[in-house]
Amino acid sequence: MAIILRFVDKEGFLRERFFDIVMVEDTTAETLHQEISKVLLHHNLQVERMQGQGYDGASNMRGEWNGLQALFLRDCSYAYYVHCFAHQLQLALVAASKKVDPIWVFFSSLSTIVNVICASPKRLNEFHVAQVMHITELVVAGECETGRGLNQIGTLHRPGATRWGSHFTSVCDLIDKYDATCTVLEFIMDDKSTESLRAEASGAYNAIRSFQFIFILHLLKEIMGLTDVLCRELQHKSQDILNAMNLVEVTVNSLQKLRENGWEDFLEKVECFCKQHDIDIPTMDGQHSVSTRRSYCQQRSITTEHHYRVDIFYAAIDFELVELNGRFSERAKELLILSSSLDPVDGFKAFNIDNICTLAEKFYPQDFTRQELHILRSELIIYESDVPHYDVLKNVPTLSELCRGFFETKRSQRYQMIDRLIRLVLTCATRWRMTFWLIT
Repeated sequence: MAIILRFVDKEGFLRERFFDIVMVEDTTAETLHQEISKVLLHHNLQVERMQGQGYDGASNMRGEWNGLQALFLRDCSYAYYVHCFAHQLQLALVAASKKVDPIWVFFSSLSTIVNVICASPKRLNEFHVAQVMHITELVVAGECETGRGLNQIGTLHRPGATRWGSHFTSVCDLIDKYDATCTVLEFIMDDKSTESLRAEASGAYNAIRSFQFIFILHLLKEIMGLTDVLCRELQHKSQDILNAMNLVEVTVNSLQKLRENGWEDFLEKVECFCKQHDIDIPTMDGQHSVSTRRSYCQQRSITTEHHYRVDIFYAAIDFELVELNGRFSERAKELLILSSSLDPVDGFKAFNIDNICTLAEKFYPQDFTRQELHILRSELIIYESDVPHYDVLKNVPTLSELCRGFFETKRSQRYQMIDRLIRLVLTCATRWRMTFWLIT
């Protein structure tokens, strides 16, 4: 386990330093908590003075009750945990959707399809030829527009475990190139030169021609389309926290709206695609039997609509909502929104005295006495007329540079309470993957 300390030095520089590396017997929250505490104690660093903690998004780290961050919060209730927002968010959402068994099977089939099509130059060339034929047929039938930049020939992209947006791209590719994909799979099935590849192509073809595969394909396009904007926004080097937090709310609300009101329109879209490509559509009020885990002989009888609507549609969206709400807790969002009032970007446009005072009073009560809170508000009134108009500081782009500017211009002595609050915020707010933060 690597331990990294994040702190602001006396001159206002934000530092992150490798501190120690520790061998651990396991990665349970309790073990990690004990080992980190030992390291801090060995160097005479008090856990009670922590101002933040950050880890990856594993459940043993971020668990609300027994995760590592929760254990340290019991030692120090102001050691706020702010998970790196952009850290593999989309991959975490994909992992959440895979908790629905049919979706896990879908991704397995998707990988097979992409591998069969793109594994050799010969099959890839056949795929390109099939696309040209399909586009030509659509143009002749008047079902496809022509023009510059339209109807581009491409390939299927593999959903990668470490690449942003690759799953969404892969799903969209398959929808756009569905006919060409089926054509190439049929070519391979008719090719008697490679028996093993024929069998693999046959399995892939049977999967891609099933209603359940098409249903999940479009469902993931809908869900990932809603979350992809958020994932890309959170990767920006410079973030507007207020807009980012607003986008989290918008994404959650959009998913909730899809869950509550989107079933009929979504099913109609799937059935339209199936009719267009001659895929059998099951009767929704028919019976759908599912084997239980205890015995293949035991089955629960449900309607086909229940299977697709409840077991897949609702379940997939619910797992996404749980993931988003777990990663962006109300407390963390409030902390960052209030902290953004100190951000000097765009000429201190986010500056708000009431928000800054609320930040100090609500999130840092141990660092400010009641008298110091009164002093803070008085300093902020003078600060508002001074710093945003001071040539040296009015154009600083980040809070860390503002902190350094405070030291260099001796504003840290004039605005001691504001300087203290800025240092606290800098110590807590981060986007790094794995850090353990401590203010010294």
